[in-house]
Amino acid sequence: MQSIWYQLHSSHRTKPIKMKSMILVALALVAVAVAAPVEDYTPVEIVRSKFDSQPDGAYSFGYETADGSVREETGEVVEALDEENKPHNVVVVKGFYSYVNADGTLETIKYKADSLGYSAEGPSIPKVESQ
Repeated sequence: MQSIWYQLHSSHRTKPIKMKSMILVALALVAVAVAAPVEDYTPVEIVRSKFDSQPDGAYSFGYETADGSVREETGEVVEALDEENKPHNVVVVKGFYSYVNADGTLETIKYKADSLGYSAEGPSIPKVESQ
């Protein structure tokens, strides 16, 4: 019968081997990922771009690309109350983006982020039924 000391300390001998094996497996996975074929990617031309920022933190930006994608967003600084009912400024974000989906249909998603959280709506966004 082996001593308890031997049993406790013999398990430490396998840890370096297990760690080396894990490192080798991780490196093999990285090598496979790097060797994977890359799809041909051609950058899309930006046909319109605008950006405006204000000293108070408000902003607006937008762009349109040659493939029909569009994005517009505004950030408006408003005063809100924190958990202690102390006023502070926050940025309310509103905007939309449009793109041609895999079916060839133009899809537009509208979104808003404010003190109530983030919400988005569009044809591909599931609607939550109110109860």
